Amino acid sequence: MHGLINRSIQNYICANFGAHGWREVVRHARLEFDNFEAMLIYEDRLTHAVVDALILMARRSRDDLLEDFGTFLVADRSFEGVRRLLRFGGVTFEDFLHSLDDLPDRARLAVPDLHLPSIELRAEMPGHYRLLCRSPLAGFAHVMVGVLRAMADDYGALALLEPTGADGDAETLSITLIEADYAEGRAFELGARAG
Repeated sequence: MHGLINRSIQNYICANFGAHGWREVVRHARLEFDNFEAMLIYEDRLTHAVVDALILMARRSRDDLLEDFGTFLVADRSFEGVRRLLRFGGVTFEDFLHSLDDLPDRARLAVPDLHLPSIELRAEMPGHYRLLCRSPLAGFAHVMVGVLRAMADDYGALALLEPTGADGDAETLSITLIEADYAEGRAFELGARAG
């Protein structure tokens, strides 16, 4: 797993459970180091060990923690780059949904050796979609619930998101767009401001 993903998990833990919480996770996961380096590649087993240790330390379910992590990736101000990458997917939340298939390729434009899980959106009927997620991280659909919930808020859309199990080797997520213009979304400018 790419260090950028592992470092993001570390940042989530530190932001929500403090430095002490991170030290507990390091101890329970039996890591031989204290910090993930963002540009290194790590064995997937280390990411699994960290998530499992977080579940033990936080005493919350895997699904809840992964969804919370997904929300953190979009909503936390320290991850503005992630939000910007996602907002380039379209002017509306529905445009954004249709751009999800291209997200792994867009991420590789920014970080060439970053391989995000495979994501496939299937339109079932107007306003109703199914998202298929293929990832080495069990529960990745719950990360996407958090990401999509935060992005719906960002766009001002009202959407119902529900993990629906598996379809072969993919975790699935049901998406129902209830109202595209439910509230005023957060401001977004195409060009980033310097300074």
